[in-house]
Formats: sequence, C-alpha cells, structure tokens
Amino acid sequence: MCGRFTHKEKNRQLAQALNTIFPLDNPPRYNIAPSQMVACVRNNPESPTRDYVELKWGLVPSWAKDVSIGHKMINARAETVAEKPSYRKALKYHRCVVLADGYYEWKREGKNKQPYYIQFKDQRMFCFAGLWKRWTKDNNGPPLETCAMLTTGPNTIMERIHHRMPVILQTCDYDTWLNPSIQTPELLSSLLQPYPPEEMEAYPVSTMVNNPRNDSEACIQTFR
Repeated sequence: MCGRFTHKEKNRQLAQALNTIFPLDNPPRYNIAPSQMVACVRNNPESPTRDYVELKWGLVPSWAKDVSIGHKMINARAETVAEKPSYRKALKYHRCVVLADGYYEWKREGKNKQPYYIQFKDQRMFCFAGLWKRWTKDNNGPPLETCAMLTTGPNTIMERIHHRMPVILQTCDYDTWLNPSIQTPELLSSLLQPYPPEEMEAYPVSTMVNNPRNDSEACIQTFR
C-alpha cells in the first residue's frame, strides 16, 4: 500500500511531460497523509492543456452516503481495480496522476515497524497512477473531489520492505493513462506494473514520520 509520501519540488520537465503548469508558491511537503489535499494532474476536455488540481486523498464514490468511506479508499489494487464497483467507472472515465518525489513504507522488524523512505536515486519527481471522483451530499451543495492511488506487487527494492508498492507510471505512459478516449481495462491495467528497481533506492528514517503533524525535512533524513 501507500499511506504517506512527499512532494517537495516543482519540476519544469515533468510539467512539460504532463502538458500542464505547476504553481510555484506551494510549500514543500514532507509527510503527506490520507484525508489531506494532494497535488494531481488530470485531463480537461475543454482545454488543450491538462489541469493541475488539488484533491482530497481518500476516494468517495458518487453513490456514497457520506465522506467517511474515503478513509478506507486511499489505495486501489491494480489487480482488481477493473472489477470493483467502487473503482471500475473511475478507471474508465476519471483517471489522474498524483505528483510526488518519494514515499514511505513500514517494515515489520520483530514487534516494531521501521519506516523507510523510497525515492529515485536522482531524487526526481514522478507520478503515481490515480483515480478521482466528484461527490455531493444528496446531490446538493458544493462538490467534493477525491482521489485514490493504485498499488501493485513489489519490485526487488520493495519486496524486502513490504509486499505492495504504489504504481509509479513510466513517463512514456502518461499520455495513455490520461487520455480519456482510452477506456480498455486490459490496456490500462497493463500500465499498472511495479516500477523497475534499478533507478530506485530505499533507506530507513525516523519514526517521527509516524505522526502526520511532523512535516519537515527531518522526516526524510537517514535514521541510524
């Protein structure tokens, strides 16, 4: 699964690859947690460029009675996303990417859990595969837009830490994932693979990341 991540940088090359514009005034975030707002990019059918948006992390389906269901829907399994009623329409019609440059996972070591930080070796930004939905209470009032991230099996970096990892899209797959005219579940599911491990690294960090109120560069410093 993926329950915490970082979004520190604003990379112009990634913005160009996504055909969008990143805001420059957002502060770096070192400990993004479920129920918080996260930076995403999605297609805009009325514009030649894609939209940068902030969505609440924890997907709330349109049929939900209240928003509390979102606490249980921060991740969607790539292997079953095309079949699950909560996600299958979003897979066809409401795909997005979630912007990040690293994420955390916890490894069980005896009775304790040691947090690890996972990033690319060159520390570049990347995109998680995501789904989004728009929800309104009783079809009334302002809409709430929410998202979930896709997860898959681990690569060889992650399998030493956890049995799941978030889907990190290859740059060459952004256009396919965000193209609204592509709705074939088999094609979309083929993109949801473990990222090749050669470009990635993982190292232990302090348990201060366990508390989402801790949001500073100290969260990603190596713990010895």
